[in-house]
This record gives sequence, structure tokens and C-alpha cells, in this order.
Amino acid sequence: MSIRIWGRPTSARTQKVLLALAELGLPFELTLASGTMGAHGHVAKGNEAFGVVDTPDYRAMNPNGTVPTILDDGFVLWESNAILQYLAMKYDPDRFYGSDIGRFASAARWIMWENNELIPPMHNLVKHTIRLPEDQRDPEIAAASRAALGRAWGIVDTQLSRTRHIASDSWSYGDIPMTIRVHRWALLAGVDALSPTLARYYAEVSARPSFDAIRDPAMHLAG
Repeated sequence: MSIRIWGRPTSARTQKVLLALAELGLPFELTLASGTMGAHGHVAKGNEAFGVVDTPDYRAMNPNGTVPTILDDGFVLWESNAILQYLAMKYDPDRFYGSDIGRFASAARWIMWENNELIPPMHNLVKHTIRLPEDQRDPEIAAASRAALGRAWGIVDTQLSRTRHIASDSWSYGDIPMTIRVHRWALLAGVDALSPTLARYYAEVSARPSFDAIRDPAMHLAG
């Protein structure tokens, strides 16, 4: 039986699950769900959201009404980072963290850091340059977001000058969120905006076969 996912391909948090499943080669069934975006773009531009997230059945699974949510053999789980760790531990601990508790913890640290330090400014940057109608965009918020991202990428750059991948020299599930973020940043700011270290990392992670699951620029730049 395949894993069921509720989410939207333009959601970076949903993309974490899609990329993990691509790494694992697991079949899945995706149900489009979102309170903010639909097939034609963001609700702020007058578009209709995919919905589903406000239905009683969905709220019984995920009381937050957020995406993604998965159903795996009767087990329901929400929160993208928790889903990453679940998939890693259940399906391939050796591939996802070398079956090593130290590498697991290091990867956990970085996915939490990404959630706190990269997601908010990148979300605001996309919102105030792409997703909101032009008359609702705030250039000051966009500029502050770019500055915050610059500082955050400096931390990532330092780490990647010490280890080949984000949690260690070997690939881990911690690289899944970072792959999505560096790809989105390259699309937003241009590959030339990447430092040599980040460019090296981007070239490596984008060469993985699983990268095709999140490669499409429309998944990251949809308005």
C-alpha cells in the first residue's frame, strides 16, 4: 500500500516529503490540499485554494489545517520535519543517517535550524516579490528578508566548508531541507549569488536522481 500525502507541490514543507520519498523510491498518492494556494496561484491574487484543509475529515487528522500530512499504513503524521525523521527511521536508517545516532542528531539540529532561520525570511521574500499583488508588496520587508538570508547562508557556508554535507561528510536526511532551500535561493537570487562553497554543494545535491522531484522552477516561483 502506498503512502498518502496531503499537500501542494509549491509548498517547501511538502517538497521535503516528496524529496524524501524520491530518495527512498517509495510509491505515494498525493492529494492536493492548501488553504493559501491553488492550481492558478495564491489566494491573495484572487485565485481559489485547493482547499481540503478545512474539512472535518482533514482536521481530524491534522487539527492545525496545515500541510503536509501523511497516512502510512494507518499511521497519521503531520509536521514536515517529524515526517522526515519518521521516514528515515522506518524505511532506510542506513541511507538517511548511517544508522548512527550522532549523525541523526546532527541532521535533526540542521532541519530545526532551517525551519527557524531560513524558512521565515525566504517565505517573506517570495511573498513580497512574487505571491502578493504588486500593490501589497513591501520593499522594506523584501530587503530585510534578503539581509537575513545573507546572514543565514553565511552560517551554512561555514558549515559546508567543514563538512561535505550539512550534518557530516556523508549525505543525510538533514540535506533534504537544505537542498530545497539552496535550490530556491539559486532560482530567486541567481546561481551567481551562491558562494563557491554553496555552489559546490548545490551542484552535488542537484545531481542526485531524487532532485527531479523538486527541480521544476514553477514549484518554487509560483505566484
